[in-house]
Amino acid sequence: MPWRPRLWRREILPFLGSFIALALVSLLADAALHLLDAVWIGRYLGIPGTLLIIGSTVYSLRKRKIIHVGQPATLLKWHEFLAWLGSLLVLVHAGIHFNAILGWLAVWAMLVNVGSGLTGKFLLDRARRRLDEARQSMRAHGLSDEELQRQLYWDSLTFDMVRKWRSVHFPITLAFSVLATAHIVAVFLFWGWK
Repeated sequence: MPWRPRLWRREILPFLGSFIALALVSLLADAALHLLDAVWIGRYLGIPGTLLIIGSTVYSLRKRKIIHVGQPATLLKWHEFLAWLGSLLVLVHAGIHFNAILGWLAVWAMLVNVGSGLTGKFLLDRARRRLDEARQSMRAHGLSDEELQRQLYWDSLTFDMVRKWRSVHFPITLAFSVLATAHIVAVFLFWGWK
């Protein structure tokens, strides 16, 4: 079957690669901080990481028409990059230290959120490509627009359902936001201010 290698190469590998790269780079960065006896730096990486994640929400604000600045396609690329980089910094911040249950709940929620975002990105892209390929193939066979719409009705309906993955991604993002905020508040409350 010719589609399997292409499916693996175009969709599964990039998804796994993004997630594995996030884990590996964060582990390597944390190990480097330990080797350089600079673990204290990791303690502060949560701040720029959180700011980058917050900055990545500009795309969501534009998508919901709360702001009107920027091109959605460009903002989406920035959203993906800033969220990935911010997540990396937060993971290095979390390190391999298991002393804060609230912080680790926030980290797990963040990882689920990143996984949800990557899943949605690749599923939506796959569904869009499949629908476009089917439409082009049917046009090449001379189907009228009316027949084309009739033939692609279920595919279009499925694509519309896949586009609603954001209704899953949003509550996950909200859970992450609440846990991260609770972690930040707890840090300020229990910080050894001297």
